[in-house]
Amino acid sequence: MSTTHEVRAIAPEVVETLRERDDAGRAPLARTDHGGGSPMRCCLRRSAPGEQIMLVSYAPLRRWAARTGADPGPYDECGPVFVHAGECGGPVDGPGYPTALHGARRVLRSYHARGHILGGRLVELPMERAAEVDGLLREVLADPEVALVHMRAVEYGCFLAEAHRR
Repeated sequence: MSTTHEVRAIAPEVVETLRERDDAGRAPLARTDHGGGSPMRCCLRRSAPGEQIMLVSYAPLRRWAARTGADPGPYDECGPVFVHAGECGGPVDGPGYPTALHGARRVLRSYHARGHILGGRLVELPMERAAEVDGLLREVLADPEVALVHMRAVEYGCFLAEAHRR
């Protein structure tokens, strides 16, 4: 079975609310990213040197559950993500895996429609092969029990983006 999918950044309206008060209830502070290279979850690219960014707490399953009626229970985790401090225009690369945020080790964590973790798939690919992740996402999403997939960094566990069937 072949599935098509879309990888989504954090929605602009959600980013706007996170800039005011994040999902941990804090008012984030903007800072200048002097060196650049921070993985931005609002546009799925790395920051440029000198950009204004914020590190905010984000609960991706909580927001998905509110839209779908799922109850993730203890899987409703909140973690740090980088967003631009102001309008950034969102993703520019299209609906596939954000290769600009690729690292040597990523995990594709799948969730059931109830919001519970179904499993994870470790991805260990060099940057030159990052485009292969889209094929792995299609394989994971081919399982009819999978409702969505989170892409995460292995070392820090940080949320990168989520994938849905189209």
